[in-house]
Amino acid sequence: MVQAVHAHGASIIPQLWHVGAFDPSLIGMADSATIERLSPSGLAAPGRPLGRSMSTADIDDTMAAFAQAATAAQALGFDGIEIHGALGYLPDQFPWHATNLRMDAYGGDLAARTRFVVELVQACRHATSPDFPIVFWFSQWKQFDYAAPLAATPQELAVVLQALVQAGVDVLHCSTRRYWEPAFAGDDRSLAHWTRRLSGKPVIAVGSASLRNEFKSPMGKVRADIDPQDIARMAQGLEQGDYDLIAMGRALIANPDGVHLVQAGRLAELKTFTENMLESLY
Repeated sequence: MVQAVHAHGASIIPQLWHVGAFDPSLIGMADSATIERLSPSGLAAPGRPLGRSMSTADIDDTMAAFAQAATAAQALGFDGIEIHGALGYLPDQFPWHATNLRMDAYGGDLAARTRFVVELVQACRHATSPDFPIVFWFSQWKQFDYAAPLAATPQELAVVLQALVQAGVDVLHCSTRRYWEPAFAGDDRSLAHWTRRLSGKPVIAVGSASLRNEFKSPMGKVRADIDPQDIARMAQGLEQGDYDLIAMGRALIANPDGVHLVQAGRLAELKTFTENMLESLY
């Protein structure tokens, strides 16, 4: 797969996951997992016990597993890695006060709660060459709670982002429900804008680019396409320096050649995403 992508002049990075105590039933999906769930404090969500709290040995094993995956990614020829630290998965459960109730070195104030993701990044950084890019994906929402921010203020966001940068993150991928909306009350600047300014690193913005309705609607009713309004808004954010890249999913499943079509002004040829597009390769 890496060779095929490179043959077309593109880059590819894998996304490394650990879902922690995330429970799919929180978002209306059956939880078929039978394995024991591990998390900072044995919580899938506030007041929702699941599994058990991680021991120091569990944390060490997790760090080693991520480092091993990073090493494998570089050996396979990938162009970097992205650590999934968003949406209520394990690296997101540690910094959030509602799911991290620990009293040891991995719990306490925001700086202390961020220690886990800092050490996770450091483990991947030490396992790969210095010029091997590490992307970190974080979010200002959870799959089970759209109003659960990682940081309530720019000052709190700075605590997390600056620690990640010092640990070795090269690119920050910031997710909010709608990437263009204000990140904090009383200020019209977006999460991507704040992330770029506070970190000094390249930023990927993601959140409802090209999406016409809630993505958790029944799949057949999801509408995703690219129209001139989307293009103008994306371009404006790039020109303003709010972000360096924009992430899309369904619209590009419908249009693998979408970037080229937009560049050529052939918007009438863009297709709308439909459910059956997930049933076969393009």
